[in-house]
Amino acid sequence: MLVGYSSSSEDDGEAGSKAEATKTRRRSSQKSVNNEDESNADFPTKKKAKLKDLALKTRLPVPGCLLDMFPDEDAPQTEDSSLHGGRIRSFKHERGNWATYVYFPYHPEEEFESLMEELLLLSQTRGLVLTLQEEFHLSLSQTVVLRHHWIQPFAQSLRRSLSHCKRFLCSAERLKVYCNAEKTRTFLGMEVSPGHAQLLDIIQAVDKTMTEFQLETFYKDPSFHVSLAWCVGDQTEKMKQILQELQSLVDNREDGASSLILDCAEARCRTGNKTFRFPLEA
Repeated sequence: MLVGYSSSSEDDGEAGSKAEATKTRRRSSQKSVNNEDESNADFPTKKKAKLKDLALKTRLPVPGCLLDMFPDEDAPQTEDSSLHGGRIRSFKHERGNWATYVYFPYHPEEEFESLMEELLLLSQTRGLVLTLQEEFHLSLSQTVVLRHHWIQPFAQSLRRSLSHCKRFLCSAERLKVYCNAEKTRTFLGMEVSPGHAQLLDIIQAVDKTMTEFQLETFYKDPSFHVSLAWCVGDQTEKMKQILQELQSLVDNREDGASSLILDCAEARCRTGNKTFRFPLEA
C-alpha cells in the first residue's frame, strides 16, 4: 500500500496562510468596531451642537424694562437744540439720570387761552417772538437729577412730607419777566400773590425730601409764578420794555380772564417719563 505524505514545508506554508488570513479578519473586524465607536462618540457632540443652535434661535429678547434698569453708561448721547426749539439743557443728559421736579399743574380755561393768543401776537408786533408753554404749572422745586434706583424711595419720602399739607387756592394777575440761571431762556410769567404763605409751607415740606437725598432745595426768596411763554437767550431787557403794554392788555380784558386762579389740590412730581401724584387734604 502506498501512503502519501506531505512535506513539512508545505504544511508550514499552509499553516502560515491560515494564520495570516485570521489576522487580516481580526484587523478588519477591529477597524469596523473602531469606526462604529467613533461614529457613536460623535453623535452626542453633534446633537449638543444642534440643540445649542436651536436655543440661540428660539431665545426670547430681554424685556425693555429690564434693560432700562441697567443702562449702558458709556452709550453716546447727542444734544441738538434745534430739535427742542433752541432750548439747551441745564445739565448734561446721561443714561440713568432722570430730570426731576415738583409742581402744581394749571389747566387753563378757554378765556385764558384766548388771552395768551393776544399776548403772543402783541409781543410779536413789538419784535419779540415768544413760544407758548406746552403745559402750565407752578414750580415747587428746582429741577434736580435722580438716579433710577432713587425714584421710588424719593416718591415715598415726598408723599410722607406732603401728608400734612392742606388744599388751598392761589391767584396770579401781575406779569413778570424771568430768566433761568444759565441765561439760555427768558420767560414771561404771571406772579402769584394771594396764596404765597401756603406755598411756603409746601416748599418747606418738599425741601425736607430734597435735603434727605442731598439735592438742591428751592430758592431762598421765591417768586411763585406760572410761566406762560418763553424765548431763547437772555431777552430780559427787551421783554421788560414791552411788559407794561402786555400788562395793560391783561388788565383791560372784559371776559374775567385778567387773573389766573390755581386750585392747589394735588402736587405732582415728574421724573423722566413718570409722574407721581400727591393729593392734599381737603
